[in-house]
Amino acid sequence: MTGTTLDDYTDRYARRVRGMTASEIRALFAVASRPEVVSLAGGAPYIAALPLDAVGEMLGKLGSEHGVTTLQYGIGQGSLELRERICEVMAFSGIDASCGASPDDVVVTVGGQQALDLVARLFLDPGDVVLAEGPTYVGALGVFQAAQAQVVHVPMDDDGLVPEALEVAIADQARAGRRVKFLYTIPTYQNPAGVTLSEERRERVLDICERAGLLVVEDDPYGQLGFEGEAPAPLRARRRDGVFYLSTFSKTFAPGLRVGWILAPHAVRDKLVIASEAQILCPSAYAQAAVSTYLSTMPWREQLKVYREIYRERRDALLGALHDLMPEGTTWTRPTGGLFVWASLPDGLDAKAMVPRSIAARVAYVPGTGFYADGTGTGNMRLNFSFPTPERIREGVRRLARVMEQEIAMRQVFGAVTPTGSRRGGPDAPGPDLA
Repeated sequence: MTGTTLDDYTDRYARRVRGMTASEIRALFAVASRPEVVSLAGGAPYIAALPLDAVGEMLGKLGSEHGVTTLQYGIGQGSLELRERICEVMAFSGIDASCGASPDDVVVTVGGQQALDLVARLFLDPGDVVLAEGPTYVGALGVFQAAQAQVVHVPMDDDGLVPEALEVAIADQARAGRRVKFLYTIPTYQNPAGVTLSEERRERVLDICERAGLLVVEDDPYGQLGFEGEAPAPLRARRRDGVFYLSTFSKTFAPGLRVGWILAPHAVRDKLVIASEAQILCPSAYAQAAVSTYLSTMPWREQLKVYREIYRERRDALLGALHDLMPEGTTWTRPTGGLFVWASLPDGLDAKAMVPRSIAARVAYVPGTGFYADGTGTGNMRLNFSFPTPERIREGVRRLARVMEQEIAMRQVFGAVTPTGSRRGGPDAPGPDLA
């Protein structure tokens, strides 16, 4: 027997496969889904808050009464009816016809993840640079790395992306002769940090990107899930040229239907459709009809209010438990919307190394390393509050705090091990801390 790998196909893979890495979140799901484990790890919405009887009846009729169309092929761009409903949803956030939003420029995707992949396919060549907040969405990192692009993180603070740091990053890449294709940003209730780009910074970030000739990819899954007043208007509501707006119904309706969209500059629309057809031929007609019917016949705006109240209560439960139970030296963000809190551990603790002991203590979280392309973030963790009940959240934090206290005690005996790299974007990262 020859060879040193268990994979007999190693020497046959395409070069781009080398950039593919397993998601740390997905790896945790199998364990975190056990009933005895309090999961603060995933980002699942609380689907039980939906009027499931009415939704179930609606879905049944789509098959029994409209199956001739809903179970058939559709068109690559997505149905006109759904694209019109999507424009109504975007208008609710401030992206309306006055901003150039039109059903003609909407492309329906299989969730927000395919939207990201389509943008990467259209714009990224191997070796290109993507600027992204540090930390950033792990699913986006997987897409960009699979496209053989290099992700360069730009630091954040409590007001979101730091504009001065963005200017430095752009200048550094230019001096190095690297080609930056776009800024990828989640400006509202960011995943994983939970912070929101301030009103004043939104204009500055757009101005910086415009001067640099940089496209902006705005990912906005959480913008309608604010707890404390309305969120700032999306970037796409401020500039139509050079801004790609991506969103999904996974957080506001049903992730199992896998329906998202891109609002793109008109010139790019056809290329997005062609790329999508090459991938999937067409999005599910049934899933599109389900979302269209839900938006047309059910009080979805009222449902958003239900989600907001539930998530606010659970956010408060998490923040309260962290305040009461976390060991000294732990800090965290205070999100005003979305699904996540970003915590920074006391000096010497390694969130990734603690995962097995936390699972043994029946609590799950996502270590910060999953949200950086360069492996930093060992001193951070992402905590989700959307799915567990307030009581389970507090119990999960109690278990987690006990694990951390045991880690601190061991390090006092055996000596601390400083996590590799910076906890927030690299040893030379400018800008204040997130927490």
